[in-house]
Amino acid sequence: MINLVQQLVLAREAKKFTQTTLSQESGLSRMTIVRTELEQIDPRLSTILLMARSLGLDLVLVPKELKQSLEQFIQSGGKYVGQAPGIDAPLSIVDTLLAKDRK
Repeated sequence: MINLVQQLVLAREAKKFTQTTLSQESGLSRMTIVRTELEQIDPRLSTILLMARSLGLDLVLVPKELKQSLEQFIQSGGKYVGQAPGIDAPLSIVDTLLAKDRK
């Protein structure tokens, strides 16, 4: 399973941010970001939060008993169980929420 720091690296790369850009956006030193990404340090929660928020992410605590269901839901792109596939399918919950945020 991918860990939190690895997810932040993937998010930074997907956003096409360099470590320098993330440093500027988050207010953290570039060395802190480099050492965090290389897992040379055990970062503070505040460091993780600054990195995540600068990448447009937020951390959420989830009860253990809901974790697997939530992961499956996220991996499905927010599709309802049994939802019809294809171009005529209704928007997923995720797409619906993102559309609301764009308005």
